[in-house]
Amino acid sequence: MAMNIQTIGVIGSGVMGIGLAQNLAQTDHKVILLDISEEILTHAKQKIINNLRFQGLFQKNIQKNHLEEVLNKIQFSTDYNFLANAEFIIENTTEKWDIKKEVYQKLDKVCTKETIFAANTSAISITRIASVTQRKHQVIGMHFMNPVPIKPVVEMIRGYHTSEETITKAKQVLLQMGKEGILVNDSPGFVSNRVLMLTINEAICLLQEQVASAAEVDRIFKTCFGHKMGPLETADLIGLDTILFSIEVLYESFNDSKYRPCNLLIKMVHAGLYGQKCGQGFYTYN
Repeated sequence: MAMNIQTIGVIGSGVMGIGLAQNLAQTDHKVILLDISEEILTHAKQKIINNLRFQGLFQKNIQKNHLEEVLNKIQFSTDYNFLANAEFIIENTTEKWDIKKEVYQKLDKVCTKETIFAANTSAISITRIASVTQRKHQVIGMHFMNPVPIKPVVEMIRGYHTSEETITKAKQVLLQMGKEGILVNDSPGFVSNRVLMLTINEAICLLQEQVASAAEVDRIFKTCFGHKMGPLETADLIGLDTILFSIEVLYESFNDSKYRPCNLLIKMVHAGLYGQKCGQGFYTYN
């Protein structure tokens, strides 16, 4: 039986980082949630509080003191030095290589030699990420789905150098979180986003060409194929900026025109219409 991994660093407190910190704290882990400003971290803390209160409305078995217990397990910080004792790191920064590269170089200097780095990336190669560290065998992809606390399966990605020991420990972390991992090999976009991003991009093209409205596109996928969400609803949930970054990575990686991002997607991102997180995307959110 593998030893439990107790202290986990979460880099980036956006939608995914918030979900991960909450999920980990609720499964009795000590969490260090790190981001670049106190303002961002304050927002993340409030979002976690809101999530827990909302969850409490539907789960009557959650005690009133549960919220404080969860929050007490999360340390909010802008200082990488607090990650010195972390046994496992899950990185969730934006899908920009220059940003990710700098983050991993900082982590490599601060963390112990035994610490495992898990990249929660949508499309960037795990092998490429490992190449900027001194621990290539201890880098793995763990592509969590949104919302993290209620999604039971994670897409795990084996980089060129990823060791079996690293895979075993990553699976142990998922088991502790109440999740299962499906292991695939490294390729830009992996399985889920290589297919999903093309689908979303084509759905946006249909909207741009006025073939159908956003609601009609989504309704066809939900009623004809039994999808819980349509591709444009999914895009709003993920964030249109993240969608664009991911498609750009695929376009650059494969040099194939089928991954060229739709002009409407580019225009919406430039306009700041990112989806749910800003209140406006293909749909309007309160």
